[in-house]
Amino acid sequence: MKFSTEELIEGIRSGNKRLTAKAITLVESKKAEHRLQAEELLKQIMPFTGNSIRVGITGVPGAGKSTFIENFGRLAIANGKKVAVLAIDPSSSINKGSILGDKTRMEELAKEENAFIRPSPSSGFLGGVANTTFETMMICEAAGYDYILIETVGVGQSEVLVADITDVFLFLKIIGGGDELQGIKRGIMEMVDLIFINKVEQDNLQKAKNTRLELKRALDFIPPKEKDWKIPVLLGSALHNEGLAEVYTKIDEFIALKKSAGRFSEIRTHQAEKRFEYWVQEYILAMMKKSDAVEEAYISHKKNASEMVSSPSTEAKLFVEKFLAKEKR
Repeated sequence: MKFSTEELIEGIRSGNKRLTAKAITLVESKKAEHRLQAEELLKQIMPFTGNSIRVGITGVPGAGKSTFIENFGRLAIANGKKVAVLAIDPSSSINKGSILGDKTRMEELAKEENAFIRPSPSSGFLGGVANTTFETMMICEAAGYDYILIETVGVGQSEVLVADITDVFLFLKIIGGGDELQGIKRGIMEMVDLIFINKVEQDNLQKAKNTRLELKRALDFIPPKEKDWKIPVLLGSALHNEGLAEVYTKIDEFIALKKSAGRFSEIRTHQAEKRFEYWVQEYILAMMKKSDAVEEAYISHKKNASEMVSSPSTEAKLFVEKFLAKEKR
């Protein structure tokens, strides 16, 4: 059954999970008629967005991201909040569908009336986020969710894309398993706002404390991302609900600090600008491919780039110049 834009908006605003999910599916669709309706829907819900705390949660596979999100989400709900989880699954390289199905891994949170869990395939999009995650967040905000938790794939070097759409970037760290170097890579450390060393038990407590000390030393060599904020490195166990209350408190403190310094709205503005730039590129490329002649040129220059006939940057420049020359005529 196809829903009208008005029906979807009414469903979103009333907290109807089924219609909220339908709206997200609409926004994720690449069909032309769906894109038009999605654009109208997003335009109409904009006045109701911007009131959530957006938390990006990353970490290597096995760091316990889903367990952390489930129990942190239940903690937030116990504190009177509504929680939306955008669980970005790795995608199958064959059919681009989700592999993990995070909703099945957060059974207790899924039962909560004030929780909404949306698994989405990353579809090969860099950074472990789906290309419509930002727009999905808008829908969840319009539906009245106070916390939006984004679980990333947690692989690759493009996690900056997660930091670019959230207010708080949380890095889940585990000790052992050859993970020590991963935890102190400069790229990750420059983006994080909070570090939680997970899966801490009595028998590895001393090792966890040593890891915390290493991380704090590494952070001393990196300029602070936010003035007057010393990145907390917390210990705990998401499975046993240990340390989560402290994470909850630190997130609130961080948001309060950014708001008092006027940085919160400033960063949100930058994020929206980056999304604008992303969609400009997407729409230009889509418009180019509507012309058979331009698409042929695109394929030709792409082939030259892939076969290293000349550099990819040169081929891209030649193609764009050719496209703009056609547009001027």
